[in-house]
Amino acid sequence: MAELTSHRSLGDIREDYLALTRRKRLYSGILLSIFVAMMVSGFMVADARNAGGFWDGVSNVFVYPTIVVTEAWEHRADMPAHFVEYFPALLETINIAAVSTLIGALIAIILSMLSTRGLARWPRLIPVFRRTMDVMRAVPEIVIALVLIFVLGGGPVPAMIAIAFHTSGALGKLFSEVNENASLKPVEGLASVGANWSQRMILGVVPQVSPNYLSYAMLRFEINIRASAILGFVGAGGIGYELKNAMSWGQGKYDESAAIFLMLFVTIVVVDQISSAVRERLTHGRASEMLS
Repeated sequence: MAELTSHRSLGDIREDYLALTRRKRLYSGILLSIFVAMMVSGFMVADARNAGGFWDGVSNVFVYPTIVVTEAWEHRADMPAHFVEYFPALLETINIAAVSTLIGALIAIILSMLSTRGLARWPRLIPVFRRTMDVMRAVPEIVIALVLIFVLGGGPVPAMIAIAFHTSGALGKLFSEVNENASLKPVEGLASVGANWSQRMILGVVPQVSPNYLSYAMLRFEINIRASAILGFVGAGGIGYELKNAMSWGQGKYDESAAIFLMLFVTIVVVDQISSAVRERLTHGRASEMLS
């Protein structure tokens, strides 16, 4: 009798599991259908409002790149001179990205400490600091840059402030997640000997999380190089501003556009390789230390 009851309960469990699986698939299918319908309707609206229409212009996608490459090849002897000419603008772009990443990372460290449970100086204000990072992360750099250019004028300063503002929110979120995995024993030990909040954070938390901090900051530096180049199109200086001018002239200047594209591509690849090597060394070096 007990054996029959056991078989019946196992069968009921199996039926419940299958019913739950079918329900989950049904909900997933409904959500997928809604998503596809929204994508299709959004594409149709965008295509209707587009000046030429997507399907009418898709055949011309490779026309502009072909013209640029052709003209660059014809003037390939002038490429070294273009590299030398635009190298200072490239350095300006890298400097904008580096300074904004450094400032943003420092602000992010403070915000992340203040928004992490167990570490926050004012626990009741944790939601306030988290919402602040959400706002900083949600506003695109180009919107902030456009407002600052209107107020401060064109140049690298608006770009630096805009990128640093967005970086603070993005890195603050990542740093706070890293902080949650930090051990609280060093913090409690420092508190027992009378250390204040800043000392507890600097001596008890930062040494634990600094490899992850640096890894995320290097990754963000790559992103900020691209962002600073894009902001140049709205008058924020750097290599993006030079690229905008070269593209605006049209034919006759496409070789300069190609040179700037090549410089940006090589710079991003080099920075990516360097940051990947640093992150790899930090991650594996930290893991080997913990194992030893």
